[in-house]
Amino acid sequence: MTESRIIKGLLTVAEEALDVEFAAMNVPGREGVEIHSLYSTKETGPDGPAAALVRYLPGAEVKRHVHPGYELILVLEGEMTNDSGTHGPGTLEVLSPNSTHSLSSEKGCTFLVVWEQPVRAA
Repeated sequence: MTESRIIKGLLTVAEEALDVEFAAMNVPGREGVEIHSLYSTKETGPDGPAAALVRYLPGAEVKRHVHPGYELILVLEGEMTNDSGTHGPGTLEVLSPNSTHSLSSEKGCTFLVVWEQPVRAA
């Protein structure tokens, strides 16, 4: 990728500020999860990094999974719950390689996520 990509207004997220399109993930165990890919393994290779804006609809749950590399999560809107608690806007979490977790959101949330390597089933 030779061009930079700038999305303004992420820390004051409102539907108007996040002017990007989300698509359903359509992955078993990730119902109610929508994604807007920023870059993916299509560009970086099968074991490469990826980043996305992810939106959990109210009540969404994601089953336990493994991150072989680092994962960074920045909550932009709503509340995301994982093994370390419930996190609101402005929370940045850095997960170590080979960490596992499950995620959910009772009220819905939007977050930025960066994966160093592709996710695996736990």
